[in-house]
Amino acid sequence: MTSPIIFYDIPSSLPGNAWSPNTWKTRFALNIKGVPYKTEWVEYPDIEALAKKIGAPSTGAKPDGTPLYTLPIINDPNTGKVIADSFLIAEYLDATYPNGNTLFPPGTKPLFASLESGVVGALGGILMLQLALSCYGLNPASEKYFRETREAAFGMKIEEFSPESKREADLAKAKGDLAAVDGWLAKSDGKYVMGNTISYADGILAGWLIWIKVTNGIWKDVATWHSGRWQTYLAAMESYATIN
Repeated sequence: MTSPIIFYDIPSSLPGNAWSPNTWKTRFALNIKGVPYKTEWVEYPDIEALAKKIGAPSTGAKPDGTPLYTLPIINDPNTGKVIADSFLIAEYLDATYPNGNTLFPPGTKPLFASLESGVVGALGGILMLQLALSCYGLNPASEKYFRETREAAFGMKIEEFSPESKREADLAKAKGDLAAVDGWLAKSDGKYVMGNTISYADGILAGWLIWIKVTNGIWKDVATWHSGRWQTYLAAMESYATIN
């Protein structure tokens, strides 16, 4: 019998607990794949110690050059493998658990990587606002860590990330940029990125959109954009948004 994969995610004070777009991509991948898993919640200051304890690789470098450890991470007791980075985790799930839905149909990995770049670029206008909203929704230990690291990275206070004076322009930019993604989906023959075939492309797109919905600062606006495209799309992904 297959033992549940341990999936490490970052908790919050928001409804449902899950909020991070990067960890949501892995949660969607696990749910789409149908692989049993259980979530263990790890506050930001505890991620590095956990990663070192279980042998997870770093995913980058801090400004001082030391290794940076981030979530998502999965620990698979069935294989002894510990994987970090949402894209690498999705690749691992397809390779290790070939049954169920295929996350990467043949030849799609470069396209899905490009999709993510396009979606992240399209959200540029509201990225700083989303970072601020995320900070406000974290538990105290994580909020302190998130605030200190993001303020150091951007050279300003969280409260300055998205001033009200720029909000209307930022929203208008994001709406205009997301029109390109809306155009891509308009070419689909079904409710998912690849028509009626669920894939990791949906984990990517839904992961970023659900971040906006869960933090709930501007979702009421975004949900109506492009003839309600994003509300309809996330509704189609609801069965894959289970929090185990």
